[in-house]
Amino acid sequence: MRVEQLGKGTPEVAVVGSIHGDEPCGARAVERLLADPPDLDRPVKFIIANERALTENVRYVDEDLNRAFPGDLDADTHEGRLAHELSQELRGCTIFSMHSTQSYAAPFALVDELDPLAASVVPYLTVEALIETMKFSEGRLIEAQEVIEVECGIQGSERAAENAYTLTREFLGAVGAVEPPATPREDIPVFRMDRILPKPPAEEYETFVANFERVAEGEMYARADGEQFVADRPFYPILLSPYGYETEFGYTGDLVGRLDEQATPGPEPTPER
Repeated sequence: MRVEQLGKGTPEVAVVGSIHGDEPCGARAVERLLADPPDLDRPVKFIIANERALTENVRYVDEDLNRAFPGDLDADTHEGRLAHELSQELRGCTIFSMHSTQSYAAPFALVDELDPLAASVVPYLTVEALIETMKFSEGRLIEAQEVIEVECGIQGSERAAENAYTLTREFLGAVGAVEPPATPREDIPVFRMDRILPKPPAEEYETFVANFERVAEGEMYARADGEQFVADRPFYPILLSPYGYETEFGYTGDLVGRLDEQATPGPEPTPER
């Protein structure tokens, strides 16, 4: 784990990249910001989390780090111990955590549940949706800490790396660490994860519907070899892809509203330099 700080004082803001080693966009955004530091009004901690997995270009070494929180100093796994160390490093911070996905090219944000932090920060991010993970948050950083998580784009792509950098700058503006961002958006849809879509063992997988677009009851959404999977009731696909997860296609979700239906105050005033 690499930890760097920009700005003087005790950081209350942290940026985390590459919790998963096969998602380099976060690490690249952190490296870019460290190489050309912004003019900060608040100290910020920058972390490249799973350096070992990043070097090996694998999602994890022993277990999924983003299912291992809060971790244990004496855990038998690399990620179990790392989750504990990272949790300690992030204590007391508002956190921005960057990921990438095989399911969707445009950025979207995830939180455990819609709260004042999400309502005040997410409108300033160039994301297409906000997802409440809620009952699927167990073991994730998003459950253990005060976190805004973003999926920055397609895993390994240049666009995801560029999006990660842009989104980090927007987050820093939203929390008053750099110049305040542009006018907040008013039209970000909010979805809530509902069910896992299981994926059986097979040689070939296909998906036939688009994430965040309504699937009708009776519509085929995926296939595993010759087996077809049909919606038993309407849903919105979330993180749906043929090969993104080992045992699931993704999740179903409900559209629960728009973010502008919540209070969206602007960034807190920045301190005098």
